[in-house]
Amino acid sequence: MNEFTLGVVSSLLATVLTLVGGWIFSVRSRRWPVAILSRLTGLGVRRVISRQRLASSELTTELTRARWVRVLAGRGNELTRDGFAAVWEAAGRRLEFVQVLLPDTDLGPGSWLSRREEEMRRVDLGFSPGLLAEQVRVNAAYVSEVARHRENVSLRFYDLPNVHRVIVTDHVAYLTIYRQAEHGRNSPCIVARRPGLMYDYALILFGTAWDHGRPAE
Repeated sequence: MNEFTLGVVSSLLATVLTLVGGWIFSVRSRRWPVAILSRLTGLGVRRVISRQRLASSELTTELTRARWVRVLAGRGNELTRDGFAAVWEAAGRRLEFVQVLLPDTDLGPGSWLSRREEEMRRVDLGFSPGLLAEQVRVNAAYVSEVARHRENVSLRFYDLPNVHRVIVTDHVAYLTIYRQAEHGRNSPCIVARRPGLMYDYALILFGTAWDHGRPAE
């Protein structure tokens, strides 16, 4: 898992650089320093969106034009919403494949998923013990049902730190770095286009987790 560890470090460094460069300027001009810094470093970062949920409409558009889709999610709620409806419909026609990674809920106390749940209970009183795992199971059941009808849809489970969400297509990567005291939807989202180091990193991050993931039964 050396690639994974190095990738996390490089991602955090890149996030710091892009956020510091962007926040110095106004909201309207924030994309310019990020674009300049990205070009100078070869990161390929187009912008940093302050909250993941603000990228939803843009992400939906990207998904409708993708040739393939890879998703590593901390919970997977978005997989069952309207934004992904086009993915499941296109999986039987246009898309070459869809690969989904969700946390492994069978590992119980002490797992990375349970640690993330403990973090969320500190800031969200509605997170009763076991709730996060149950939400993951529901979303996994949804994807599994889609996979029964779409042979190019695959699901695996990972046991890794629940610290990010990755969505990669053949053109763009959306990488959310989870804050400890925030829901993922309120955490910053990096948008990186191909070609670029950050896009390549997102692919490596997903590929490493996928190779070590447990296939859904």
